[in-house]
Amino acid sequence: MDRSIARRQDVSEEVEAAEEQPIKQRKNGLYPEVSDELAELMKSDWADTELHDLRPIAQAPHAARRRAALSARFPGERLVIPAGNLKTRANDTEYSFRASSEYVHLTGDQTQDAVLVLEPAKGGQGHDATAYLLPRSSRENGEFWLDGQGELWTGRRNSLSEGAQLLGLPCSDVREVVAKLAVATGPVRVVRGYDAGIEGALHDKVTAERDAELKEFLSELRLVKDEWEIGELQAAVDSTARGFEDVVKVLDKAEATSERYIEGTFFLRARVEGNDIGYGSICAAGPHATTLHWVRNDGPVRSGELLLLDAGVETHSLYTADVTRTLPISGRFSDIQRKIYDAVYESQSAGIAAVKPGAAYRDFHDASQRVLAERLVEWGLLEGPVERVLELTLQRRWTLHGTGHMLGLDVHDCAHARTETYVDCVLEPGMVLTVEPGLYFQADDLSVPAEYRGIGVRIEDDILVTADGNRNLSEALPRRSDEVEAWMAGLRG
Repeated sequence: MDRSIARRQDVSEEVEAAEEQPIKQRKNGLYPEVSDELAELMKSDWADTELHDLRPIAQAPHAARRRAALSARFPGERLVIPAGNLKTRANDTEYSFRASSEYVHLTGDQTQDAVLVLEPAKGGQGHDATAYLLPRSSRENGEFWLDGQGELWTGRRNSLSEGAQLLGLPCSDVREVVAKLAVATGPVRVVRGYDAGIEGALHDKVTAERDAELKEFLSELRLVKDEWEIGELQAAVDSTARGFEDVVKVLDKAEATSERYIEGTFFLRARVEGNDIGYGSICAAGPHATTLHWVRNDGPVRSGELLLLDAGVETHSLYTADVTRTLPISGRFSDIQRKIYDAVYESQSAGIAAVKPGAAYRDFHDASQRVLAERLVEWGLLEGPVERVLELTLQRRWTLHGTGHMLGLDVHDCAHARTETYVDCVLEPGMVLTVEPGLYFQADDLSVPAEYRGIGVRIEDDILVTADGNRNLSEALPRRSDEVEAWMAGLRG
């Protein structure tokens, strides 16, 4: 059994048992035997810290509208959206908790083990939503200091009353939710993959197909961002730009150490201004830039080579940026580096220009790929004509990936949306996507001239679809090769 599930059940049982037996008689794994004197000492003289007259969090009204859309899509059905549980990193240590994007989008809450339940309203219209949360630790039964998740160990959490004021919806004790769901009747859907205990309680009431429909809808609900979400994404991008500036300023220290110095420098900005990094930073110097997902970040940083930095700050509300710049470590591109870089810049510019309302989602990819195909033919690396190259996608040896994806709470946002609503969709104002073409020539690729080998270039920006075209949220970071050199020179003095 997952430890987080066991903890939820054990704590509930301990709370009930505390009324019937002294603390010193309770023994349960992590709970030591304690004396009556110590138990009484720990129960007494605690101030009342309940917070009153709290204002709802900024996303509360937006989350309420999303819940209303969800309710309208699945009338008469019970809908269960878990936040997820802690995951073990090693032995008795856990990864930092990050709530599921579906739960955050519908509540604004980030509480571990929490569950949002939408119950069909008794009147037959709509749903009644409840957030099931872990309440404050009780001082009376020892939970506060004896439980591994007690507040003396992990810090204060909101009371259920405080949670209700902040989230703008009723909050109940999450330790009751499994028993309630186990006896629930009528059609039920659950978002799978986050809480095995919740899924177990519903195993005989749900089907994989119906649950997949729920996940699809919640993914598609995030395709168009509201103004508040756009503001959060802009804040994430702005912090990311400052993180890139931080890196440029310490490239000499990275040369003296490794790519890890770059990774740590950007991480500091992410933790100071946001919640975390939105995904594992790619700090790929030299030939590592030709590896699409280089996250080991343990290689050397050498003057004369390129640094491909793909990184994003995640805000406190969990919206993430996703930006890439390829930088000359010395501050100046060599002739061959500039040739490849400028081709990618032209490709990206064509892709960005294709992002506008009414355009097909695939248009920006096609526009970017056409430019890259033209350059590969022009350089003699592929035999034309360009249409043949595009039709056969032979350029994938050196381009590796698609040209972009939706962006939001997840770096690859809306990933469970249906094909017809995502990659086959027509762009609408409020959609945010990345445009990120690249060229990558492996160090051991004998099909290209030696001067190309070991060079990887990607340029990535976060683009908002507007009513009259698009806005580059990351335009504060220069893209053109001469502008990149001037920007780096200015930062390095």
